[in-house]
Amino acid sequence: MKITIIGTGYVGLVTGACLAELGNDVFCLDVDQKKIDMLNSGGIPIHEPGLEEVVARNRAAGRIRFSTDVAASVAHGVLQFIAVGTPPDEDGSADLQYVLAAARNIGRHMTGFKVIVDKSTVPVGTADRVAAAVREELAARGEHTEFSVVSNPEFLKEGAAVEDFMRPDRIVIGHDDTHAGLRARDMMKLLYAPFNRNHERTYWMDVRSAEFTKYAANAMLATRISFMNELANLADQVGADIEAVRQGIGSDPRIGYSFLYAGAGYGGSCFPKDVQALERTARQYDRELLILRAVEAVNDRQKRVLGEKVVTRFGADLAGKHFAVWGLAFKPNTDDMREAPSRVLLAELVERGATVSVYDPVAMPEAKRVLALDLAPEKLSRIRFVDAPMDALDGAQALVIVTEWKAFRSPDFEEIKTRLVQPVIIDGRNLFDPRLMTEQGIEYHGIGRSILTRK
Repeated sequence: MKITIIGTGYVGLVTGACLAELGNDVFCLDVDQKKIDMLNSGGIPIHEPGLEEVVARNRAAGRIRFSTDVAASVAHGVLQFIAVGTPPDEDGSADLQYVLAAARNIGRHMTGFKVIVDKSTVPVGTADRVAAAVREELAARGEHTEFSVVSNPEFLKEGAAVEDFMRPDRIVIGHDDTHAGLRARDMMKLLYAPFNRNHERTYWMDVRSAEFTKYAANAMLATRISFMNELANLADQVGADIEAVRQGIGSDPRIGYSFLYAGAGYGGSCFPKDVQALERTARQYDRELLILRAVEAVNDRQKRVLGEKVVTRFGADLAGKHFAVWGLAFKPNTDDMREAPSRVLLAELVERGATVSVYDPVAMPEAKRVLALDLAPEKLSRIRFVDAPMDALDGAQALVIVTEWKAFRSPDFEEIKTRLVQPVIIDGRNLFDPRLMTEQGIEYHGIGRSILTRK
């Protein structure tokens, strides 16, 4: 099938590469010439395990191409996937200017039937706005070409996106029951047929329900995270081990184990933005989502927990003190720094006068970029980026772990003790067993596990 992907960001590039991997003829469009040049020269603009190999393989086979030519992109595919960014607007709603611009370009250039697929995460009702934009452009040309707008939200985890796309647990597709909508359904069914050979993974529904499903899924996952973080903070006070609690409640099949890990708060491009956008949608209908408001408030508070643990242990004035930080990206296997808890921690440490050495296996270049936006030059100068995790420890009062990279899970604790000024680990992801840390002679502060390290 001939497919056009509009936008070569995280969702668009993964979608285009994986659909090409299945044998489709994919045309990827982006307005950023530098990004297109990078893709055509063999690079990729994001870090995602396995993606570079998939792109290279399909570029060599001629199944995927990259261009800024809008007219050519519209002419190429009957299926037009809109996968552009929907950043949060000032009021928390999703900014749809790029989605609607893509829709207008399609309407401006289309000459035959098109299935316009909303792949970007968009609020309920966006398909109607996309259809209206296309109709306006067709009317301006005096055209009455048939088209259908379909909702096909993505459910990709950063760090495992290629695997998620190629082995989906569900495919959600929303369409209407018009002639064009049923025609679009047939084409989408054919496109996703390779994923349904073992068993049917596609959930068919109306367009608005599909749009709602994406937000509801992310809101539920964010709720589980904030719920466990709030319980973890209480566990520290009452003398309970949140890891034991997690296993106890996770064994209930109605609850399950996923997304029940206490930590330093969630970040990234999806959960913060989607929770806010869903709250904004509710306000448009004079409704208030009290649970989601609490989820967001708890998460904002949780991002400050590591800084509070540092202050509790070393005092409010950190001038003259030096700390090591492992992990900068909001989660492992990505270089994404959007809404990363590390940004909150680093801002507080340097604001209180500390200096910091930081290490991340992948996110260092992106971290340098975003921290330069977050911090004044004199504050940024207090952060040193090192080339190896152990190099961050020299002269540090404590090691603070923010991101749960696998490379951090089994370190040389003897070397850690030798390099640190004093053997203190503040673990924002509960990577280590508190009792083992005590046996190793390390003062250990986890999230919701203080009962195991109390004297």
